[in-house]
Amino acid sequence: MRMSAKMEAEPGSYNQPKGAEENIEEDTNNKALLQNYSRYAVEFVSGDGAYLYDTEGQKYFDFLSGIAVTGFGHNHPEIKKAVEDQINKLWHISNLFESSGQEALAEKLAEKSGLDNVFFCNSGTEANEAAIKFARKWGKGKRSTIITATNGFHGRTYGSMSATGQFKVWDGFQPLTPGFQYVPFGDLQALESSYNDNVVAIMVEPIQGESGILVPPDGYLKGLREFCDKHNMLLIFDEVQTGMGRTGKFFAHQYEEVKPDIITIAKGIANGIPLGATICKKEIGKLMTPGSHGSTFGGNPIAVAAANKVVELLDDKTLSYIGSYGKLIRDAVVSLNLEEIKEVRGKGLLIGIELKEGISAKKIALKLLENKVVIGTSGEKVLRILPPFIITEKEVLNFVMSLEKVLTSN
Repeated sequence: MRMSAKMEAEPGSYNQPKGAEENIEEDTNNKALLQNYSRYAVEFVSGDGAYLYDTEGQKYFDFLSGIAVTGFGHNHPEIKKAVEDQINKLWHISNLFESSGQEALAEKLAEKSGLDNVFFCNSGTEANEAAIKFARKWGKGKRSTIITATNGFHGRTYGSMSATGQFKVWDGFQPLTPGFQYVPFGDLQALESSYNDNVVAIMVEPIQGESGILVPPDGYLKGLREFCDKHNMLLIFDEVQTGMGRTGKFFAHQYEEVKPDIITIAKGIANGIPLGATICKKEIGKLMTPGSHGSTFGGNPIAVAAANKVVELLDDKTLSYIGSYGKLIRDAVVSLNLEEIKEVRGKGLLIGIELKEGISAKKIALKLLENKVVIGTSGEKVLRILPPFIITEKEVLNFVMSLEKVLTSN
């Protein structure tokens, strides 16, 4: 796939967003809204496809997708119709009653994963909390320790935060939930020294997202499977960011043709309607009897309607398209041959651009925002690129040209 040399970048206003020069550094003492986010001083009020529009009607390329959430872009007609049809019927009822929508979605996810049972919740952190409980239930009280990876990210509630191998996430919130050990990501040898008879499971992201789009060495996921089989342990893949087609496979672990025991997903599952899911094999699922776990809003009919359509849209053609356009973006960025870029990595449309020492990823992201391009960051040095699955060569060219302009003027 090649980008046409005749294509031209779409003209647009490059006015700086209000307050962007301070990155919203302002007096927040009188705000009722909790100031736990460092927000850009831009408010988006509408979206269409791969574009967002702010309060002043200015148009932006969306290469963040709500942090890997709106995979099919904004205002997608088929997803919107599915949601509208459901919202005109019923918004919420309760998991005390049958749900054909949940049953249909569970069957689709079981088929895609090769596993058996699905629990629905509202978010990735809840899906991971469920996975932790499921694993310890399977351990029957005899084994409870879960090994996770340093620099991994699994959420911010106490169980998922404790599973997260990052001190900065723990800071100020100790004591943590006990029962977790941490090993370097991608290092199979470190597992052997960490194993003891109390270990019940290994829980990792197939690609670490929050820590910089870190792709493990080839064979790492297979090695985890072999290690778990050797010690009769469960293998849990946190696919909250990597799943639902983001990498060009339905699940990222499918690149190594590995079958885990539990998979957690959220983010892109319902294209922006809150939903999460924990998928597990039958031997685990049968242990979760009525009263053992639950969620009031989990599997909400509106979210499930959106998710059923998302799974339908994620066919082989779409997954191939995601893989091709991910390669197109990575190759195009590499071809810029900019000294400011240290490495470009990722799979599909989960892309990390690591910058050279001394260049702030957050400052570059802000400058791109000034140029009407929305991206994210991972840590201090990595630009996180998560475009929607519907992008075209036009959007790719505009992104690459904007990136080159910003980096070379830095």
